Amino acid sequence: MPDISIGRFRGGLCVYWADASTGKRRRHRLEARTRKEAEAEALAVYRRETASARNGVATVSDVWEEYRRDLGTKPTAKTMGYTGKSVLAYFGALPPSQITKAMCIDYGRSRMDEDGVSQGTVWTELGHLRSALRFAEDTRMIDRAPKIWRPEKPQTDKRILNAGEMRALLDATRAPHVRLAVALLLGTAARVGAILDLTWDRVDLDRGVINLRLDDAATRKGRAVLPMNKTTRAALEAAYEAALSDYVIEHGGRPVKSIRNGFTSAVDRAKLGHVRIHDLRHTAAVTMLVAGVPLEKVSQVLGHSNTAVTFSTYGRFLPSHMQDAVDVLDFATLKRSG
Repeated sequence: MPDISIGRFRGGLCVYWADASTGKRRRHRLEARTRKEAEAEALAVYRRETASARNGVATVSDVWEEYRRDLGTKPTAKTMGYTGKSVLAYFGALPPSQITKAMCIDYGRSRMDEDGVSQGTVWTELGHLRSALRFAEDTRMIDRAPKIWRPEKPQTDKRILNAGEMRALLDATRAPHVRLAVALLLGTAARVGAILDLTWDRVDLDRGVINLRLDDAATRKGRAVLPMNKTTRAALEAAYEAALSDYVIEHGGRPVKSIRNGFTSAVDRAKLGHVRIHDLRHTAAVTMLVAGVPLEKVSQVLGHSNTAVTFSTYGRFLPSHMQDAVDVLDFATLKRSG
């Protein structure tokens, strides 16, 4: 959040701040009549007036950095510190209005052909650019966000474990905190970040409910409030008796930042081949769908914003839902009309 202040000016409200180059105070009168309205308008005025680009027009670099500041401590802000190295090297000096589809295509081609990055990386980088520009339009830094072309998001290979493989993975997990994390990942279909963030104040053993959501909305990924199944409840009850901290997944009384090493070792011991941590979420989702759980419920468990997201991700694992459609096309068994 920039260092700005709201004050009174000639019977109305104004915003003021110290100019970074001169140190002198700059002041602008606001149209707002209430303090709440003034806060939003003041931020928009500050962003517009402090744009460092030529002729006072914000550049992509201005927009990018302002968006990162607005994200604060959210994980995306940190990620954009990396993706910005290539995006800003190409687009940074440009006013957003000059960005064209041809530029986006050229950027993607050069990143993949010359820098050797994947199509998925380009998709992510240009996605961050699109989000930053939409933010700039919403906050009135720019009049209109240009359309950002991106290549198709590549379909990632999803390893779906069967029941035997899931049991083998659990049996091969040695460290208690890693075993608990794996049990929760399979029993809630949550992302690993949500499990590592989970604290005991969001686990209600009396009601059998797990709240994966964070009150401060530190992540843009959806998280659910879920009931416990028997296995999950048993694992949590045992862990609660031995808890040394506020975090459910802990080691030596401290929260755990990653279970990657312990997970990889368990996968190797179970001889499962290539399995990623996120594949446990995919496994849980597909297991529910194959068992006939309605798409709407699965979507809620996964924390998706709508069922379209769920279907686009997992629809290809459910060809059986089209059986009645292709049965209509079984012309060989149709009776000839009289």
